[in-house]
Amino acid sequence: MQYIGRTLLKDQAVTAIRDAIVRGDLEPGTAIRDVDLAARLGLSRTPVREALSRLADEGLVEAKPGSYTRVTPLDADAVRAAHAVVQAMHVLAARSAVMGDDDIDDMSVANARFEEALKQKDIVAALDADDEFHSVAVDRCGNFAVAATIERYLPLVRRLEHQRFASAIGHHSVSMHADIIEAFRIGDGELAAQLVERNWATLKEEM
Repeated sequence: MQYIGRTLLKDQAVTAIRDAIVRGDLEPGTAIRDVDLAARLGLSRTPVREALSRLADEGLVEAKPGSYTRVTPLDADAVRAAHAVVQAMHVLAARSAVMGDDDIDDMSVANARFEEALKQKDIVAALDADDEFHSVAVDRCGNFAVAATIERYLPLVRRLEHQRFASAIGHHSVSMHADIIEAFRIGDGELAAQLVERNWATLKEEM
């Protein structure tokens, strides 16, 4: 039970620190002290240290033992590499997902939330809704490695979006999402995969 509690605290710390980095609350190059983060999150230093180790593996934090721990600078090449992997995983998910009517309804609801967030110029809500939209197929593809890989690399992509593309987040994606939904509705997974690939390709054009 103690191990489970410790794991949950680490996961809580990972989510909170990752979100702060991705959304720019912790800016590139910002020095990080585990004692400060622990106080900010209301946690002990142990789960925070474990979280920072995990985020270092994800490329969001870098450390030099005995010298510094800091948020990594933005690296466009790393983001492009991560984007290529995330795109490929979403295409695979779309191609192999088994979708039901409820799943298609969930995608429609997420796209409506996405459209409304864009109208309100709420980049955080828009990206959350976009993640919700694409996660439906990921959940239904039945491949745990797809979800794990996306979770590993998506924060790098989202981080650059928050930093540079808040004003350019694509209204065109609303109609592209609608086309993806229709492809799933008619049961054409291959068409859905092609449309998903095209949707993610528009983000690459902005990098």
